[in-house]
Amino acid sequence: MGTWNTRGLRGSTLEDMINMSNESYREKGLALIQKIPTPITPVRIDQQTRHITLAYFDQQSTVDYIGAVQGIPVCFDAKECATDTFPMMNIHEHQVKFMKDFEKQGGVSFIILFYSHKNEMYYIPFCDIEKFYERSINGGRKSFRFDEIDKKYKIKSAPGILVHYLETINIDLESREE
Repeated sequence: MGTWNTRGLRGSTLEDMINMSNESYREKGLALIQKIPTPITPVRIDQQTRHITLAYFDQQSTVDYIGAVQGIPVCFDAKECATDTFPMMNIHEHQVKFMKDFEKQGGVSFIILFYSHKNEMYYIPFCDIEKFYERSINGGRKSFRFDEIDKKYKIKSAPGILVHYLETINIDLESREE
């Protein structure tokens, strides 16, 4: 089982940017999205600083964020990638199942993927996640490449919103109507 300190600060900058964007969305009345904390059990605590230095995960987490956008339930995970190839092992079976069940209930599930080496962010709709996941468990490629994602889902910034993903949710919703 993985421990908390083996994960380092991976993804914290992306999550900070998303958290600030979510706060802007809330202030403007556009959306209410919350970060879901991963439940941990502390094993070792530095007595001087009172910081947790070692912990284990109590249970598998579902997704990083959940909430509503203009009455539409949304859930998503934030991921980072330093190359053009994203390994599917970074999206766990329980996460795919949760997102699939969420979609069945009328929600919108997706991943925000930050390609750090390109300094570009993309919204990966659940239908694509599911396609890549199914391919990986059925003997196909165990990753997806940058050239496989739909570039119309590139996430841009807006005044006061670093990760303006609401536009890409609209693109996703419009494509579902076609």
